[in-house]
Amino acid sequence: MARRERVVRMSVEQPLWRALTAYRVLTMLYADLLFAFNRDDYERPWAGAAFLAVMSAWTLATLPQVSGAARCTRPFLAVDLALALAGILLTPYADSHAQLQDGPTLPTIWTAGAVLAYAIKGGWRWAGFASSLVAVANIVQRGEPSRDTLHNVLLVWVASIAIGYVVEVARASERTLARALEIEAATRERERLARDIHDSVLQVLAMVQRRATALGGEAAELGRMAGEQEVALRTLVAGGLNRPSHVCEDASQGAVVRLVEVEDGPGAGSGDGELDLRTLLAPHAGARVTFAEPGAPVLLPRPAAAELASAVGAALDNVRRHAGDGARAWILVEDWPDEVVVTVRDDGPGIPEGRLAQAESEGRLGVAQSIRGRLRDLGGTAELVSVPGQGTEVELKVPRGKKAERR
Repeated sequence: MARRERVVRMSVEQPLWRALTAYRVLTMLYADLLFAFNRDDYERPWAGAAFLAVMSAWTLATLPQVSGAARCTRPFLAVDLALALAGILLTPYADSHAQLQDGPTLPTIWTAGAVLAYAIKGGWRWAGFASSLVAVANIVQRGEPSRDTLHNVLLVWVASIAIGYVVEVARASERTLARALEIEAATRERERLARDIHDSVLQVLAMVQRRATALGGEAAELGRMAGEQEVALRTLVAGGLNRPSHVCEDASQGAVVRLVEVEDGPGAGSGDGELDLRTLLAPHAGARVTFAEPGAPVLLPRPAAAELASAVGAALDNVRRHAGDGARAWILVEDWPDEVVVTVRDDGPGIPEGRLAQAESEGRLGVAQSIRGRLRDLGGTAELVSVPGQGTEVELKVPRGKKAERR
């Protein structure tokens, strides 16, 4: 049996960090060019040039810090926001006319990048805190803020909080999706184990119970114990297996799901190539089982052929167990361009109405898992028709193509 672990990473947050990185660089260039074109309008251009030099060096040096949540630490955010606030408050010193003309601050829209980093890192609460400090700095810098100033302050405040809220919702959605994928993987593995257990352990325990009861004496006690273990094992299989969660969170990469895929049987681990279905079904032929095939290879992907053959074997086991030792069975293989159809028919007494539902509720999953479960995993169908006194017919259909290749 081969085990292969597949790691699935999901993150709708990572593109936001890449966008923020580009935003900081572009707005840095915009602030530098705006100052260069209007340098003569400043009373103390050296102060503005010094600040913009520090801001540009800081922006380029800290690009790795805004590449993901893991590197964007709280100390970095604090220094980054402090630099933005310093640029706003330094604007009147570099140009006293900026207060009267309602002109741009030295960092201009670069300040919004610092606020957005808070929003992506910590959500809407962090965004509200950072944008509120920026709002206070702008109001203090203007002295008597105009309507445009208040409008811009409110716009940054609302936009940053909205982005922070969207990030929180996205993270919650990632965790939910990761959990759903983990549950789906665990469910598929549980169903596979249930099929294997039904095809081997449960049938052996049932046979031991019948034979030991028939022998009597000390063997009857062994049969009773085997029957108790069969009931306990059926209850466990029907109730499900508790599996530890494989979902973890990595703030820099998003939610991570580790799916363990199990492959068994001949050629496990490769899963490549096709297999002639007839070679797997022919051993079932015998004195009471008639096998009819099209006379040409019936090629299916190896996993699909193995699962379909196991489903046929489960159907024949049901014939032997429920139709009696004298019952006859027929296996018919039909190879169509778009699907492969295998029909298993017997001349037994048939299945009483409601018996399958009752068996499933009792934990007897021969039809539910060993037959229908296998075909469902292959993207196919399993139809069972039974008339009391006229036998039972099971029709198994597996489509060709991508659906038949999955397990």
